[in-house]
Amino acid sequence: MTSETADILVVGAGHAGVQMALTMVKTGDTRSILIVGAEAHLPYERPPLTKRLLYRAADPEPALLRSPDYWSRSPVRLMLGERVVTVDARAKTVTTSAGTSISYGTLVWAAGGTATLPRFPGHGLSGVHSIRGHDDLVALRRRLPQASHITVVGAGFIGLETASALRVLGIAVTVIEAAARPLNRVTSPIVSDYFSDLHRAHDVDLRLGTGVAEFLGADGVLTAVRLDDGTVVRTDAVIVGVGMTPVVAPVIEAGAKGDDGGLDVDERCRTSLTDVYAIGDCARQVSPWSSGVGARRVESVHNAGQQAAAVVGSLRGEAVSRSAPPRFWSEQHGQELKTVGLLDPADETVLRDRPASGSFSVVYLRAGRMVALDAVNRPRDYARAQSLIASGWNPDDLDALADSTVDLPRL
Repeated sequence: MTSETADILVVGAGHAGVQMALTMVKTGDTRSILIVGAEAHLPYERPPLTKRLLYRAADPEPALLRSPDYWSRSPVRLMLGERVVTVDARAKTVTTSAGTSISYGTLVWAAGGTATLPRFPGHGLSGVHSIRGHDDLVALRRRLPQASHITVVGAGFIGLETASALRVLGIAVTVIEAAARPLNRVTSPIVSDYFSDLHRAHDVDLRLGTGVAEFLGADGVLTAVRLDDGTVVRTDAVIVGVGMTPVVAPVIEAGAKGDDGGLDVDERCRTSLTDVYAIGDCARQVSPWSSGVGARRVESVHNAGQQAAAVVGSLRGEAVSRSAPPRFWSEQHGQELKTVGLLDPADETVLRDRPASGSFSVVYLRAGRMVALDAVNRPRDYARAQSLIASGWNPDDLDALADSTVDLPRL
């Protein structure tokens, strides 16, 4: 068994872990930092996987967070292609899949998650894909030249963005969603309806309120999907986009509070284990931007950056700064949806302009205060909403708020 040591060990080479490490370096901190990443690729951005990288090149290169030259000069060390499989919080060591033992002073768990793959009958057939990492994208891209029809399971951001990219390639797409509307968990019916109409206008066969019963195949290769209403959809491949499962088992087994839904952390992103933090998609935290919801995971690059900054501040003994409202974005069929804040729960909505105009926003209010905004092709509303939500703005005239000819106030 080989051994390593690091003052700060970061498990996960995604945005959260890399941002945390690079910020430590920028502050002039001289503690040694080692990042362990499960993938062999240099750290890269994940959002483009279901957007431009899906249709721009046959074997696209990852959109790197930093260049190879940067890493060759950086004081941050990378250990790629290895997973951490055990954590000993008392001894302050971890063991990797290659048998390497690493001693640490502080552990930052930023391992993200894996694509959730429901075990439908036939889930092991060749032709069933997910898109969580770059290798997933490459495997799917290699199948596309022979595909005339692809079925996407799940009408969340990943599923709809993937459907949009496939239509750019001229591939027929069926989207299967068990809920009554797309983007059911993240937005209001107004926005869901807009994107339903948009996808159908681009000839996406969007089937709502129905689920998958099984995947059908011949000689180990997928040929069709049977829906729970008995309908059979002939298809050349399936892309499952129904969410992610946090990678947390080694830390849970070490005694951290949480479960397979995420690691519980405080406002500084500390777990219940001494000198162990968790950030990014695997961290579950009470958000100051929601009310009565409890701890939740917020899957976004923006949130990952905020949590990375919280850990840096904690390690440097600095006061916790107030976070900014979460931000999300999606691109589908050339249309842009940008969200700021957390709309769940919201008890009132105000529509600014008509969806038929192709440029509108929806303001979400809770107890009279603005808590979130969805902006569809309306960047000015999105930009101004950030400070309004952060300040706890309470609009006193909802009719005036609905007047799309008047800009939201600037704070």
